[in-house]
Amino acid sequence: MGSSVMRRVSVRSLSSHKLRLLLTVFSVVLGTSFVAAALIFTSTVSQAFNSIFDSAARGVAVEVTAAESDAPGVPVELVDELRNKKDELGIDRLVENVGGPVTVADSSGKPIQTGGAPSVASAYLPPDRAIGDSANTIVDGRAPAHADEILINNDAAEKAGLHVGSTTTVVLGTGVSDPLQVTVVGLTDMPTSTGGFVGIAFDEETANQYFSDGEYVSVVDMSAKPGVSDTQLRDAVHAALGDAKTVDDLYKVRTGDQVREDQKAQVGEFLTIIQAVFLAFAAIGLLVGTFIIYNTFSMIVAQRNKELALLRAIGASRKDVSRSVLLEASIVGVIGGLVGLGLGIGIAAALLAFTESQGLPSNGIQIGATAVIAALLVGVVVTMLSAWIPARRASRIPPVEAMRASTVEPGAGSLRKRTLAAAIVGVLGVLALVVGGLGEGTGPALIVGLGALLAVIAVVLGAPALSQPIVGGFGAVFAKPFGTVGRLARTNAVRNPRRSAATAFALTLGLMLVVVIGTIGTSFKGTVNDAVDKGVTADFIMSSTNNGPLPIGIADTVREKVPDAGVVISQAVATAKLDDKPFWMTAALGGSLNDVAVVKTEQGSLDVPGDGLAVDESTARDQGFALGDKVSLTALTGDVVPVTITGIYEDSEVIGPRIVGADAYRKLVPVETMRQAVPIWVKGKPGTDVDELRSQIEDVTKQYLVVQIQDREEFKNSVSSTVDQMLVTLYALLALSLAIAVLGIVNTLALSVVERKKEIGMLRAVGMARSQVRRSIYLESTYIAVFGALLGVVLGLAIAIPLVRTLAYWGLDAVVIPWTLIGGTLVGAAVVGVIAALWPAVTAARTRPLEAIVES
Repeated sequence: MGSSVMRRVSVRSLSSHKLRLLLTVFSVVLGTSFVAAALIFTSTVSQAFNSIFDSAARGVAVEVTAAESDAPGVPVELVDELRNKKDELGIDRLVENVGGPVTVADSSGKPIQTGGAPSVASAYLPPDRAIGDSANTIVDGRAPAHADEILINNDAAEKAGLHVGSTTTVVLGTGVSDPLQVTVVGLTDMPTSTGGFVGIAFDEETANQYFSDGEYVSVVDMSAKPGVSDTQLRDAVHAALGDAKTVDDLYKVRTGDQVREDQKAQVGEFLTIIQAVFLAFAAIGLLVGTFIIYNTFSMIVAQRNKELALLRAIGASRKDVSRSVLLEASIVGVIGGLVGLGLGIGIAAALLAFTESQGLPSNGIQIGATAVIAALLVGVVVTMLSAWIPARRASRIPPVEAMRASTVEPGAGSLRKRTLAAAIVGVLGVLALVVGGLGEGTGPALIVGLGALLAVIAVVLGAPALSQPIVGGFGAVFAKPFGTVGRLARTNAVRNPRRSAATAFALTLGLMLVVVIGTIGTSFKGTVNDAVDKGVTADFIMSSTNNGPLPIGIADTVREKVPDAGVVISQAVATAKLDDKPFWMTAALGGSLNDVAVVKTEQGSLDVPGDGLAVDESTARDQGFALGDKVSLTALTGDVVPVTITGIYEDSEVIGPRIVGADAYRKLVPVETMRQAVPIWVKGKPGTDVDELRSQIEDVTKQYLVVQIQDREEFKNSVSSTVDQMLVTLYALLALSLAIAVLGIVNTLALSVVERKKEIGMLRAVGMARSQVRRSIYLESTYIAVFGALLGVVLGLAIAIPLVRTLAYWGLDAVVIPWTLIGGTLVGAAVVGVIAALWPAVTAARTRPLEAIVES
């Protein structure tokens, strides 16, 4: 039979079953929409940032900075050497600058919220000395001339309600000064000012006083003399700074183009993570959709047995029949891809509107060819693959089938081989999960991941065999209250176990992920709560409201001005290198951590001497440390600081993995980069009223703008709240798979009703009421949904429990199972079953007995 004839048959088949077409298309739409949204959103934001960064460091030929962000900067003596060799190296103009993080108050006295963007201060350089972007254009007012005057970027000033003449408060993130009362004397236009960025500038003398000890500068910019390329100048400066390896360890020597590309790359890394998250959930949606599309085409083929057999009888070959089914699938894929693209554009637009409200830049939505092609390609490929097996089955329908009235699905016979394969794969999966769960760290976690994959495959293969006893059990339970209707629903649900299993798998996968993520989240919260309950004896924990470091002067202020404060200990972060790898520690300044925390010491003492280092058991094991070992730490300045292992303690979420002595800390961290880490621990004197102590602390720290004071319960709740926010976001994305699951059940039941139209008509003819028909469909849907949910819960727990045990290496103490969440999911599955059955049940109840019976 001609291919053109078969194409017309396929198109007419789709057009004559518009509802079936619509339901099948929706199985493709949601997954493809997330693919399109991910590509459009990340492309739009990336282009917006790129257009901004293209103007960064304009006019700068070479820039020299410290290799690490926490390093003090470039030594002044090296800058002087470069200045003395300007002519020799080809430098036209050389400019150095200093700066650091700050917090600025708005017109109401509250800190300006940056939305995660930097808030930094620098020195103002006049145009005759500046290079490129360091010459910020003053759009209103004048340059700062005194210590109590600042410039601020126009965008931040507008957001904060500040203007020329406004007075405000500035809190330095580094240094030891108290909050500064300053006057805004000028507004600047910064080309690279994006989102919530806050940039202020002091006069040079004041900036050097606050952000430098006179030995280092933050940035050195250079322009090149005529005839000297940026690359030539970079190489010359690099060679002038000293030994190549030492220079690369301590400094970044980059051309202006490299600076711009690095800034773009940083944004690109962030956007890549966002894109990966979107695409991961798109993959989940597409995977679930694959089963639904497979189910749908299997049922379509079953319902078209007579039609396809007649085509074979009048000359259509097997290839003609299979191509006809695949053509229908490709049409569905194209339509689903186009609709998904449109929905993806809407999702991306909504995300962009939200990010713009948070201060991120946007130059308007960018719909590139990549997003269009990806949406269509994914839609077509997923649909074609899902329909491939049903298409093969359709091609095997013999012409004699045209004489039968049956609509039995091809291949719906014995499940023995499939179940045997499921058992073998399942045993291997269980072994991997058990073996992985007995260990800790990356290796065991990967074994658990392999076990999870095998377990999912085993469930896919074995679910049809499991559906009969499990769904049959539901039917036995509900047969008594619902009588004949309950038994009929049970019969319909187990009639085709392959179909029931494929329909239920959508819920299985979604709820498996919910249980895994929920278990990890509750286990983390349980670990934190247990650690705080057992390990913290301080009355209050002081931290920053913006998750950044607290100014170094706060602990001293509390220590000196709060009369009821007995112990005030701050943990300050020190970053160094050990064997050329990053090695971070904290220093307990102001006392011993034993005074505010309970930590079991295995060897030595937690009272760390000035040149000592105490580590937890995990660090000791990983680094091979033993009590008394001498360790050489390399500061970010290149100086070597020797320390001695003076204590090994039990892993503690409260105090962290490594505590360095105060003397070693001061050698590792220059004063201009010293910052307080969170937390600062405060414990009242014996007999102190804690409410009065809190009031005293609030009075002396409110000037610092960003200080939050929490007791133990508040601290636990804040951690739990953060985890809950992350979980809600993940659950919202997982709702995608659950939405597809509902559509899948609707689709299956709707097609099942069409398939059983004669049967339903006969039941109506012998006296079954419409309400009973609806009830039987509700129960059938509920059986399938609860079956899928049970599999998801069991599979999720089987994966989550060993996975959390492997995470003990990173601090998770014990598995905490979210029973409330699990109970809610099972109840929710029953509700989903009823909701999904509403429309098919109404359709079935409206079946007219005589029409259904006489229909051929």
